[in-house]
Amino acid sequence: MMKLNLLFAMLVCFTHSVFAQTFNIKDYGAIADGKTVNTIAIQKTIDAASANGGGTVDVPAGIFVTGTIHLKSNINLNFESGAVLKGSPNLQDYVSYTMPVYGLNYYGMLYTTDAENVSITGLGTIDGNNPAFHDFTKAKKIDAESSKLTRQKENYRHVESGIGDGPVVPNKDRPHQMVIFSNCKNVHIRDVSLINSPFWTLHIADCDAVNISDIRLWSGILVPNADGIDVTSSSNVVIKGCDIRAGDDAIIVAGYDHHFEIPGFKRIKHVSENVVISDCNLQSYSSGLRIGFLDQNTVRNVHVSHVNITNSTRGIGIFLRDEGSLENITFSDMHIETHLHTGDWWGNGEPIHISAVRGKEHVKMGVIKNIEFNNISCTGENGMLIYGCIESVIQDVRLNNVSFQIQNSKLNDVAGGNIDMRGALYSKDQLFSSDISGLLAHYVDGLSINNFRLTWDSTITQPYFTNGISADHFKNLSILNFKGSTAPHNTKVAVLALSNGNGVETDVKNVSQFNVTGFKVSK
Repeated sequence: MMKLNLLFAMLVCFTHSVFAQTFNIKDYGAIADGKTVNTIAIQKTIDAASANGGGTVDVPAGIFVTGTIHLKSNINLNFESGAVLKGSPNLQDYVSYTMPVYGLNYYGMLYTTDAENVSITGLGTIDGNNPAFHDFTKAKKIDAESSKLTRQKENYRHVESGIGDGPVVPNKDRPHQMVIFSNCKNVHIRDVSLINSPFWTLHIADCDAVNISDIRLWSGILVPNADGIDVTSSSNVVIKGCDIRAGDDAIIVAGYDHHFEIPGFKRIKHVSENVVISDCNLQSYSSGLRIGFLDQNTVRNVHVSHVNITNSTRGIGIFLRDEGSLENITFSDMHIETHLHTGDWWGNGEPIHISAVRGKEHVKMGVIKNIEFNNISCTGENGMLIYGCIESVIQDVRLNNVSFQIQNSKLNDVAGGNIDMRGALYSKDQLFSSDISGLLAHYVDGLSINNFRLTWDSTITQPYFTNGISADHFKNLSILNFKGSTAPHNTKVAVLALSNGNGVETDVKNVSQFNVTGFKVSK
């Protein structure tokens, strides 16, 4: 019996030693001179670890240039402090693929598919080398067709000199997602820095059981399409303790459907569900946090807490343009600061934006429902928006203990007084001029506002800033414990403006009504 126990112990130790092996990329020919392309050497290291049942692939200190590499099951790619994987400036070093309509494209630096128990860890850096794929001396401007319905027309977001807030101009071809996990299970990413992405930075697609923690993700605040973390059609995802500063959306949760075909992307589950985001600092020249959009399937059970969104063009954006539903989503204990920016960024200074408008023909639109905000403080240079349509009425939205200060902006003359809902199918619904209330609700059933505090910068003089709250085409509206006023120069309009609705309970005394039934004033 003792011999058997000893043999068993030796077998356990041997098995553990195999899986605990470390494979250093330098031992397989990688050179840290910042010039040599190490794609083959790094892939050989990963393959050797995989052939031995898994283990740690170690990236030591130094700058290792690479093209596309592929992680595999049971592999931990670990970065020592001072280690850098830097993207090659040569497109031919990246794996290419062809997409219908879009033609030839290129994967980014790390493309991993059909893997389990895979991780990226350590205090090193993955650098996408975006200066090699962009012209940082030129700004990408919004086109005249897109701005024709704005208040400023061709002067919309005009920059007197230089590039303003960007975005800079990308090359015709560039690597796409810098780090991709597709159809993977049990994925862990922690501590690493992801910087200078030429396109989306970290894409989690069709994955299950993902934990992303304590990473620094600075994709480049002026770089277009340089999203932070994109979670698409994935389940059971935790994002915690991250510092994300992105040109485009900082975090996205979406449920892509089969219309979007990329080789290697399985598109198996379609639904995104059970996502927890907490204790993060986010900045973006688009949305700090975006949920949903086009090519959309259902997103549900998303919970966001203790997150700061600062220096962003839009704070929280919930967008329905397609099939599927966006449901059971909560936000709590957050601070949001938004601004108007120049350049072709999406968003126009609104801290909270919820919209459901058609983005595609020949689909039955889904619905946004059961959305809740608790303990949210906001400052912004445009009003909040809850904007549905007759074919997709937004349902059951609750704002509890929300404070909002509308600030004056130095860009009001070139950008203020507009609503941005781009991604809509029809131009009339995309980017257009509008009066701005503190909160505008349009086609909503079951909007509950409790303890909402609204203040205005006393220096605001633009005539398009009007009511405290306005609502039209609504049902079952409750506004209680509201403390706020109209815009400071517009005291003759009503604090609460209602039209074409049914079922109101409010304690607001200064109310204008048109075609409203079921009105109840609470004491």
